Amino acid sequence: MSELERRYHRLLRAYPAEYRRTRGAEIVGTYLDLAGPGRRWPSPGDAADLLRGGLRQRLRAAGAADLVPGVRLAAVLAFLTATALAGVWSVMELRPPPAQWGVPHAGPFVSLGVGVWGVWLFAAAVHAVAPGRWTRRGVALALLITVAVVPAAALAGLPRPPLLVLLPQVGLGLVALALPERLPARLQAAPLLAFGAAGLAGLNLLPRYGGYHGWPAEQILPGAAVVLLVVVLLLGMGLTLRADHRGGWALLVLLTPIGLLSLHILAGMADGLLNGATRPGLSALAATAVVVGLAGPALLPLTIALHKRMRRPGPVGPDARCPTCGRHR
Repeated sequence: MSELERRYHRLLRAYPAEYRRTRGAEIVGTYLDLAGPGRRWPSPGDAADLLRGGLRQRLRAAGAADLVPGVRLAAVLAFLTATALAGVWSVMELRPPPAQWGVPHAGPFVSLGVGVWGVWLFAAAVHAVAPGRWTRRGVALALLITVAVVPAAALAGLPRPPLLVLLPQVGLGLVALALPERLPARLQAAPLLAFGAAGLAGLNLLPRYGGYHGWPAEQILPGAAVVLLVVVLLLGMGLTLRADHRGGWALLVLLTPIGLLSLHILAGMADGLLNGATRPGLSALAATAVVVGLAGPALLPLTIALHKRMRRPGPVGPDARCPTCGRHR
């Protein structure tokens, strides 16, 4: 066995054991036939393809074949929510508080957040022109700038958006990285339209004073959580009627962003029950954010494991069928 073949077999461990026994030699042989002469390592594309294929087969074996489409649906909804919020916050940045209030601001803007929301607008514009790989790169850039604004503001001595606003944006952006390669043409401009519509609504709804604290963040973020939750529930029920379980998986994936959008309410409930406080303190907000950030992702593998455990073995004998292709064994 050559070194290249041995390395392909190592990558083949991503597949379930039964699948490797029945089709492993065929898969490795195909990749070896396509490999160029003198190659010693699998190409990055081959490695990614094998890992993706192994993940799909493991999900099918666990009864979670709808997970990947569900993640893509969650990514679309997360991106729409993130761009809509960016539209509202971008309007907020254009209305700094009066100078006599003595509140620090970044030149003509409320904070350095104006650059963050500008990059999210750029990602929405890229999606309208080139959805898929380029949009994911735009979302990755927006995520990077959203995180980098915290140390950048500290180094520059300038204000930034509060973490109550930035954390949900990061959660939504991480989910949006799974955007599908193609969307219907009528949906390509939806994030850009969401940014513009939310910005126009913000001009009418925001109070006359500037800043993120107070009414804007504490009302807009939970409102966005409710809208996102209602949309995914309605989509999930509609898809379930057609024996399509993408909506349930999308809801599981979006639980963490929804929890981060509701962080102020969840922390207030916890702090009120434990300490009798009327408003959550910084420690309650931080602890709630950690719990939401850990609990949401943990539910996904637990649900997959439960699906696998609940699957009953099929019939054994001449009437048995392959769970992957449906053919008789």
